[in-house]
Amino acid sequence: VQLQASGGGLVQAGGSRRLSCAASGRTDSMSNMGWFRQRPGMGREFIAAIWWSGGSTYYADSVKGRFTISRDSAKNTVYLQMNSLKPEDTAVYYCAARREPDGDYSILGPSDYHYWGQGTLVTVSS
Repeated sequence: VQLQASGGGLVQAGGSRRLSCAASGRTDSMSNMGWFRQRPGMGREFIAAIWWSGGSTYYADSVKGRFTISRDSAKNTVYLQMNSLKPEDTAVYYCAARREPDGDYSILGPSDYHYWGQGTLVTVSS
């Protein structure tokens, strides 16, 4: 599976931005896709995840109510709509995908995912 993230850029505080992540290859093997971010000097942080089958979603508390993850199955693309952006949302945003699990699994940590996009920088100015 290959992932291509796009949509980053400069946005003013309070504004909105939509990120896209296009998947190609063995997409039928994916169970979840997620978004993470990495702020300067910090580790990779879970933001949101979506189940490919059914479309259920899960969010980190830090973005709940402001960010929305969605998917277009026909295009094999996942989106992250970011509203009410704050300067502390400035980060490199990564999309990730995981394979179908064999048993119990988590979707909250970077090590839970098997495939990664290249990252796209979002800068929120105050």
